[in-house]
Amino acid sequence: MSYDSIPSTGNWPNRMRRRDASQYLEEQHGIRLAHSTLAKLAVLGGGPPFRLDGRFPVYDRDALDAFASERLGPLRRSTSDVQGR
Repeated sequence: MSYDSIPSTGNWPNRMRRRDASQYLEEQHGIRLAHSTLAKLAVLGGGPPFRLDGRFPVYDRDALDAFASERLGPLRRSTSDVQGR
């Protein structure tokens, strides 16, 4: 995926199981997180928010987009830019 292109959500559902959420983050945002890493983050914290459908975690597409945006951080013009300026 090129970072210059604007990703299209295509045919992604509004809610996804963990494997699909992992694939979505990679295809739409270029963030490689294995489904097992999402599971670990669900226990430890720091991952995208999720809901439970019975015993199965499901991730809202909007929450994944917000998580990706936060993880990638703001645009910078230089490597010396400090976050929060």
